[in-house]
Parts: sequence; structure tokens; C-alpha cells
Amino acid sequence: MTVLVTGGAGYIGSHMVLALRDAGETVVVLDDLSTGVRDAVPPEVELVIGDVCDENLVSSLIDRLGITELAHFAARIVVPDSVADPLGYYLANTAKTRTLLATAIASGVKRVIFSSTAAVYGEPETSPVGEDAPTVPINPYGRSKLMSEWMLEDAAKAHDMSYVALRYFNVAGADPQGRSGQSTPNATHLIKVACQAALGMRERLDVFGTDYPTRDGSCVRDYIQVGDLADAHVLALGYLRGGGESVVLNCGYGTGYSVLEVIETVKRVSGVDFEARICGRRAGDPAALVASAGRIRETLGWKPRCDDLEQIVVQALAWERRLMAARG
Repeated sequence: MTVLVTGGAGYIGSHMVLALRDAGETVVVLDDLSTGVRDAVPPEVELVIGDVCDENLVSSLIDRLGITELAHFAARIVVPDSVADPLGYYLANTAKTRTLLATAIASGVKRVIFSSTAAVYGEPETSPVGEDAPTVPINPYGRSKLMSEWMLEDAAKAHDMSYVALRYFNVAGADPQGRSGQSTPNATHLIKVACQAALGMRERLDVFGTDYPTRDGSCVRDYIQVGDLADAHVLALGYLRGGGESVVLNCGYGTGYSVLEVIETVKRVSGVDFEARICGRRAGDPAALVASAGRIRETLGWKPRCDDLEQIVVQALAWERRLMAARG
């Protein structure tokens, strides 16, 4: 059977495509290439360029290939941008997801893997934060994703459809074989930005706040390697195929690193002492987000292979060097 991957030309979606192909699955990608990269899709995988809310396109694609499974990654993901453009985020992440789900269910899709986020927790009262913690997002990005989770929950109760919603913590690194990585030119991911600063692609790195209630005053995050995350999606698909019930799962390691600790790791691994400028807080950023990751291991049998911050940085640096070489 063919798996439809929306946003499969993007950072995380492209790694899902690779993981599915490595597992022998047939894949088709739907991406509007607004932030995705055509070269991130393997040549043997069909790429359909279009919008996930194009009902005629989506229904014809599902009908043509007999698709019954959907992995939905297409979204806007930058927290400060969501604060500046909330309606744009509710359109891209909520309204378009609603249209996609309606079309998919009407066309016979039975299983959905949904790309959600730890931003649904807002400022959690406990750390690590578990899936049963209150969902009180503090920015439009988190709210847009939480509303999509609600739609999935309600749709699954009303229709012959099951889903796994995976709440990502901070995704980082690249494919160890060098097949894909974070390619968005103006990406805001900390490890990518720090690697670019180390390689001289940026004049400096900005640290947004050192007055948070954390061990060194900078924000603390749980960094999950992108290949481990893709593996979790493949396992989630197998779980649903085996009759598993709809579920929401955290995707993280359960270990938090501060912004300043990540910067020091990149400096140590790269051997470059680049400038890190201290700035004021950025709108919408919680102080700390670290996953309670026991449920995903128990439910899916997920066993991370790359739970090592230094190795993640090594991968990210290698990918940035690869991009630099390709650009000449």
C-alpha cells in the first residue's frame, strides 16, 4: 500500500520518507515547496506539488493510488512568526488540516500520523512533562496544533479512522548517511543556527533571554535526533496497522539542555569560538520543555539510537558543510 506524506519535502517529512523507503514502503509526497526542497525527495518517490487543502487534488491522488494511510507534516512552525501572524498560522495549521482530514476520510483513509508539538503544553507546571499534563499553549503555533489534535480526536470517534499524534520536542541533527537535513535557508532551529555561526555563515548567534528560571537563565529544551523521530513515525504506523487505538505520544529523550549548554557543545565540537549575543526574551518562548518519554517507548517499543547531543551536533555540522559545498 502507498503512504501519503504531506510536507515530505521538508526537514522532518523528508526523513519520514527516507525511513519509510528504508522499511520497504511505497510513498508519495504532497508538498507545495513553500519551505520544502525538491531535492529532499528521493528520485524514486513521486512528488506532487500542491496544497493540502486542494480537495480535488488530494481526493484524486488518494483514489489513483488507493491510499489508506496519511502522515501529515505540512505546517508552519516558527513560534515568533505565529505571534506576529496568528491568522496565517490558524489557516496553515488548523483550517487546512481540517480540509485535508475531511477529504482524506471521505476518500477512504483509515490511519493518520499527525505531526504535533510540545508547544501544546505552554508553560508546564512539572518537568519532565507527560502527555496527561494540561494543554495550555501560550502562542498561536501551539494553539493551532492543539486544535488539530482536537479535530483528530473527534473525527476518529465519528468515522472509521484511527490516529497517532506525536508531540515533538526540539528536533535536531541530520540523516547520518547525509541524505537529508535541515535545508531551510532562514531556519530558526538553535543547533542549525549555532552550526552556521561556527562555520562563518552568520556573524553571530542571538540568545533570547538569560533571565528564565532555569539553571543558567537560558531556555531549556529536549533535543531529539530527526532520524529517531522518523523511526517513531514508522513504528506508529505499524502500531495502527496492528489495530492499536488512537493515542497521543511525546517524542523526546527526557533530557534537557539549556541554550547556553548547546552553544558550548557546538563550540567544542566545531573548535570555533563564535559570538553569542545576549538579547531580550522572544515572544512565546516557555522557560523549559522536557519530555516524559516513557509512554512512547511502552506503546510503540521505540528505542532511540542517537540520544547524544554531541553526535547530533556532529551531524548538523556535516550537513551544513554539505550545503555550503553544494552552493559553491
